[in-house]
Amino acid sequence: MDVDIHFYCSVPMSDAGAAGPLPTDRRYGQSDFLACYENLEHWAVTADGLGYGTLWLTEHHFQYEGYEVVPNLVQFGQHLASLTKNIKFGQAFNVVPQWHPIRLAEDFAMADVLTRGRMVFGVGRGTVPRESETLGGVVASGDNAMAAEQDRLNREIFEEGMEVIRAAWSNESFSFTGKHMVYPPPGIPDRGSTVKELTLVPKPTTFPELPPIYQPCTSPATLDYAARVGHIGIMTSGPLERVAASWDQFAELASGYGRDLAPGEGRAYHTNVHVGRTTADALASGRDGHDEYIKFLSPYGRFKHYKGGEVPFDFKPSVEETMAEETMAIGSIEQVADQLGRFADRLDIRQLLLFPDFPGLAREQMDEQMHLLAEEVLPRIGVDLSNG
Repeated sequence: MDVDIHFYCSVPMSDAGAAGPLPTDRRYGQSDFLACYENLEHWAVTADGLGYGTLWLTEHHFQYEGYEVVPNLVQFGQHLASLTKNIKFGQAFNVVPQWHPIRLAEDFAMADVLTRGRMVFGVGRGTVPRESETLGGVVASGDNAMAAEQDRLNREIFEEGMEVIRAAWSNESFSFTGKHMVYPPPGIPDRGSTVKELTLVPKPTTFPELPPIYQPCTSPATLDYAARVGHIGIMTSGPLERVAASWDQFAELASGYGRDLAPGEGRAYHTNVHVGRTTADALASGRDGHDEYIKFLSPYGRFKHYKGGEVPFDFKPSVEETMAEETMAIGSIEQVADQLGRFADRLDIRQLLLFPDFPGLAREQMDEQMHLLAEEVLPRIGVDLSNG
């Protein structure tokens, strides 16, 4: 099993928790953003030394609230690669509708070449209207008819952008004509003729093969799309039976499109995690971060699936409800190992993405999380990161 680590990319936040300010009232500035980047540099070196396979970062824009403050994952991943030896750097996720697809293809390919193949490409459709619409995209912002139309348009733009990226990476030269995009635009003059094709310079280190492409699968339509085009589907945390249903359906869909997957192949499991030496320790150090995470993301409907979906769109679960739901792995070393082990056995997980980055955790607390997971939890499920 490959085990990765995922960071939220939030600023130091000493007042995280239910009693702290509302997310919309938080305000941070340049010194806070720089402190986040210094932490990420430190944690990348720590993760590299412990043997984690890939460090994933999160793309967002304009977040003065301080939760996710890395706007360019390719650029920052390339920087972190210069500070480390073996660990790879993934994007969770490049929000494709907010990018010019050819620029994204170029930037990733250049970083992949310069880091000797240590970049991992992840893509998503986006969740935040403030950044998406500002950067030329569109994204669903609620649970209504307008949101459904925005989601349809977003999906069209995303899928066309991915066609462009795959064509640019896998061909010596390419052209593309779609509903929303035409490359090259018609009629560009070039030394007595017009441009009919484009050549991406450079291409990823895997050329002429495509690099692996990761995508979170959080809806039936996305599950089908990722299975059809050959992406590695990331199944996000939830009750085992719900995750298993999507996990198995992905393989069935892939088989229907001519891609037969072995158990656990072509998929990755992602879960938030917080561990303590005892349950009480985990609750003491993790409750505030959990509650801040919930407070920030609940307006986007992130927890609407709790209790079989019989909750409001903006449901705010307690940490005890999250533990009972097993939507995150929170608890003692033994509890977290037991939960991860049961998921690993049922799903035959080949790639596990652990997300310990609750808002408000200090640098030393995050170090402790990475060490406890690598040295205490993972060996209990048969994983030894020190063996590479």
